Amino acid sequence: MNDENSIWKGSPSQWLNIGPFSVSLILFWAIIGGGLFFPPAFAALVLPIGFAAWKFLAVKTQIFELTSERLRITRGVINQQVDEIELYRVKDSLMIRTWWMRLTGLASIQLETSDRSMPHLVIPAIYGGNEMRELLRKQVEAQRDNKRVREMDFDETPGDGLGDATSS
Repeated sequence: MNDENSIWKGSPSQWLNIGPFSVSLILFWAIIGGGLFFPPAFAALVLPIGFAAWKFLAVKTQIFELTSERLRITRGVINQQVDEIELYRVKDSLMIRTWWMRLTGLASIQLETSDRSMPHLVIPAIYGGNEMRELLRKQVEAQRDNKRVREMDFDETPGDGLGDATSS
């Protein structure tokens, strides 16, 4: 019996695309201006519009879902990739709020995990970052207690005898 529940689901903010959208807008108006003197140039409008649409979809189709057992990451506009991190594998989290994120109410959450396929994961530009980080922390602790798992780090330092083999 699987009691896995969805706790939070969201996508990054389109604020991530402010640069590409700005470039597309400038190029759009440049093509319009050029088209006034050379009408066939209007055909090039497909480039900035297509670029902006692709960037929009790339962010929109990136979905993060926190369940009671794992964090599921879905990416891809045409081909879709779904990856999961078991919550008990999350070692540490860091919330990042650059100046523009603070102005827009966004935050990015950076995770360090013991998952071999995804040791570092960034959940970029989400609303309610502080609340999401706290939800994540509570679920990680609950999963560790449920599975009776504890995270241990071993530092290998030179000369500590680990893996040192000498022959004479």
